[in-house]
Amino acid sequence: MSDRVGALTSVLLFTSEERFPAMRAFYIDALGLEPSADRGMRTAFDWKVEPLRVRLIISTHDGVEGMASDPYRMMVNFQVDDCVATAARMEAAGVVFSQPPTQLSWGGWVATFTDPDGNIVQLLQPATE
Repeated sequence: MSDRVGALTSVLLFTSEERFPAMRAFYIDALGLEPSADRGMRTAFDWKVEPLRVRLIISTHDGVEGMASDPYRMMVNFQVDDCVATAARMEAAGVVFSQPPTQLSWGGWVATFTDPDGNIVQLLQPATE
């Protein structure tokens, strides 16, 4: 046993009950994510990265109201193989990008947008070596 903190296993995006349907629909319809669990006011998406499972959970919390008041506190990045193609598909689904696909100085690509609650989300295509 070790006292080290391990790998990240999940990210939770809390929203209000009235905003939950829009958040759920955005991550499924606009991003194209497939739920691994979908119960009531809680939808989860899983990725298996051996030996881990990483999970994004969208759920409600009674302490959350309205949109994110400080969207820069947290940013969710989704790894993609082709940032330009993925952004084009998402734009066709209605996603508006605040930063279109851009290649950065380190060689990778990013594209930035917000979800219905105002959380900042990015597509991230790692640099090829």
